[in-house]
Formats: sequence, C-alpha cells, structure tokens
Amino acid sequence: MASTIALMASIGAAQAKSDITVALQLEPPHLDPTSAAAGAIDSVLYSNVFEGLTRFMADGSVVPGLAESWEISDDGLIYTFALRDGVTFHDGTTMDAEDVKFSLDRILAEDSANAQKALYASIASVEVIDPLTVKVTLSEQNGNMLFNLAWGDAVIVAPESIETIKQMPIGTGAFKFVNWVQSDKIELVRNPEYWGTPAALESATFKFISEPTAAFAAMMAEDVDYFSAFPAPENLPQFEADPRFQVLVGSTEGETILSTNNKMPPFDNPLVRQAIAHAIDRQDIIDGAMFGYGTPIGTHFAPHNPAYKDLTEQSNYDPDKARALLAQAGLAEGFETTLYLPPPSYARRGGEIIAAQLADVGITAKINNVEWAQWLESVFKGKDFGLTIVSHTEPMDIGIYANPDYYFQYDNPDFQALIAKLNGTTDPEVRQNMMGEAQQIIADDYVNGYLFQLAQLSVAKAGLQGLWANAPTQATDLTAVSWSE
Repeated sequence: MASTIALMASIGAAQAKSDITVALQLEPPHLDPTSAAAGAIDSVLYSNVFEGLTRFMADGSVVPGLAESWEISDDGLIYTFALRDGVTFHDGTTMDAEDVKFSLDRILAEDSANAQKALYASIASVEVIDPLTVKVTLSEQNGNMLFNLAWGDAVIVAPESIETIKQMPIGTGAFKFVNWVQSDKIELVRNPEYWGTPAALESATFKFISEPTAAFAAMMAEDVDYFSAFPAPENLPQFEADPRFQVLVGSTEGETILSTNNKMPPFDNPLVRQAIAHAIDRQDIIDGAMFGYGTPIGTHFAPHNPAYKDLTEQSNYDPDKARALLAQAGLAEGFETTLYLPPPSYARRGGEIIAAQLADVGITAKINNVEWAQWLESVFKGKDFGLTIVSHTEPMDIGIYANPDYYFQYDNPDFQALIAKLNGTTDPEVRQNMMGEAQQIIADDYVNGYLFQLAQLSVAKAGLQGLWANAPTQATDLTAVSWSE
C-alpha cells in the first residue's frame, strides 16, 4: 500500500511539471497587441498566442513565422509571402491569405489604433493571390519590412475575433487563451492543433506582482516558477546562492530614458534639455535603482547593436554646466515641472534619484506615481506631462523620433527625412552609417535624457529550460520551455 501511495505521489509530481506559473510586474491593459503601445500585452501573448508573418528568436534574429518563405522583387517593392498550409486559429477556423490582408489593412486603416502604424506606412497594397499567397506592394523601399513584420503590432488576427479580441484573444500560437482574472492572472493552455512543434508545457499561468518585496517573497516561497524581468535586483545574490533557483542575466531592447515633453515650455528650449542631460548622473541611477545592472547610453540605441555609437560623454554628468545652461536659458532660479513615474522599479526608484539630481541644479520635479493604464492615457496619449521615465522595449525603434505626434513631440524635418531615406535603403553598410547619423542628431538635440539600457534580469526554478535570457522584443516566449527530467 505504501509503495502504491509513493508511486501515485511520484506520478502527481511528474504531472505538476507540465505546467508553469510565470510572474510579471505589469498587467496588460487589454489583450490586443495590435491596438496599444503597452509592451505588457506582448509579454504574455507574443508567440504564445499570436504570431506574425515573421518572428523574433531569442538571439534577435528574424525567422519565418506564419509565412514559410518569401520572395522580394529586384526593385525591393514587392514582397510575395508563401503562407504555411494547415494553420488554424484557436477557434478552429482556417488562417489564410484573407486574414493576412485583413490584419495588414487594419493596421493601415484611417481609424487604426495601432501604436506602430508608422512602421508599415510604406505598404501601398495587400493582395490575395490565392489562399496561401499574399503580395505586399510598397510605395517605397523599406529595408526593415521583414523586421517590422516580426513585431507584436503586426500579428495576424481573424476578422471574426475583433469585437472581443481585447478580452478574449484568438490567435494561431502554441497556446490558447483560457481565462483572465483582472488584477490577478491570465491562463493559457497548450493548443493541440498547433501547426508547428507542440509546446512541451500543458498550461501556463501568468501572475501579476508589481511590488518588488512581494516579488521576492513569491519567488522564495516557490509560489511562482519563473519571474521574467525580476523587479528587485538587490535580491539576485540570494537567488544565485540558492540551489533551488537559476538567475538569468541578459540584455533587452529597452532604452530607459527620462522622456521630455519637447513642446512644453521650458522644454521647447534645447538649452534646458541640455541642462537636464548634464544634471543626470547615470551611474548613480544604475547603482541606486538597478543595483549596478544596466549599461549607460547617450542616445536612443541599444549598445549591443553593431550600429551603436557611444555618445555618453556628450551628456556627461556636470551639474555646474547644467546650472550655467539654465542661466543662459533665462532660468537661473530654476523652475518646477512634473515627473510621472509608472510602476516598474526602474522608474519609481530611478525617479527618486533623478528628482534629487535635478533639485541640485534648481529644477523641482514633482513626482506623480501613476499606474500603467493611467500613464498610457495621460502621458502617452494625452501628452500631459513635463518629464517621465520609461523603458522603450521595442527593437531598434529610433524611428519613433521621426513622428512629431509621438508623446515626447520632437519635430525635426531633417531627422524625418533621414529616417525616410534609411527606410528606403537596403545596403547594410550605408544603413549602419545612417543609423549612426540618426543617433548623433537626437543626441545633439538632447531630445530626452538618455539613462541606460535595461538589463533583462529573471529568476526561475532550477529545473526550467528553454527560457530566453535576452529580450530581443518584449516577450515571455514559452513555446520551447520545458522542465528537465
């Protein structure tokens, strides 16, 4: 009898290893990645539930997704995609060329809510050749098109799902959405009809834990199996010393910046923006908010990218110079402004440090701690802010500075022309030089306060394998994750 009980317990333990509980700091505002700027949506759904024509891998490479191959015309204007056969949405309907056309047309529609619509503006038309062939014609060359189509903003959705997509997402991925208990969890189960390699995990539960102390407690108690982007870096040494856990340290695409409202006085004065840049001690912020994890940046570009230019010295910490610049701008007595801080610890902790640094040169930054949905509404959409701190986790997204309606409202026609030219250039060496020029322009204009490249710090139970150490896009890809025997 005892041996039977032991065997049943062993079987139960084995069965428990087929699911996973993942913790994230931010909960999505809704579940449609094609109509919001919130990376928290992709953190749950990218690759797991939704897929695009192309996709990012853990090393940042772009590989075929729902398109198994493509041909590009000699002039670079026509992309003909061959779709995978036998792909179905989670509701059982077939995914075909009509769905691709619908998804891309929806991005470009006049009433589109897609946060990255500008990335796809060069798409002139989408034509269905047959159920498994789509022809995408561009109005001008775009060397980033396959890269852009890998973003979560370009996943393929079914027309029938749009009315309820924000609450009940239906994709083609290896996992199906089951349930969302707001402020608590999102549940996924393995898709038995998946077109590709089936997921090893039978189910996945995403829990949302915003407070660093609660994150530490939940992980230590083993209430969660994996905390992606762990928000309490000061606790990592304890996990590293504990054989129950593994610590993953990687890089992200997250340029963490002190975003500045370039149209709001006095930030419309470049001298004021330059003063702010010299008032900031990046290393103090990295040490104080991230406990040493993070790479200083002097422009909006990832240091691991081959085209990166190290421009940190151009905005080095020099409070005396910051005060002189403020005096030159007619603000020798300083001024007051707002500093909006969303929930991530890099923002809340970093914001306290930056407020003190700004105060040292005469700038009083009144801190407003806001929830993510409020930040999206008032800062990102409403542009009602002076300063804010946020990590831009979209891959190679310097092109956002070419959009004068983007929330920090930088309007430079020369920069816009450069990005337009870059988008139409396919030669790798020429593109690299142009990306360097783009970095220099926004550094020269001190558009924002460039702080550091966010490190990807995650904690997992020792038996988990197949996790992404790096974050080439904001995702928690579970499609290749499994428990070791």
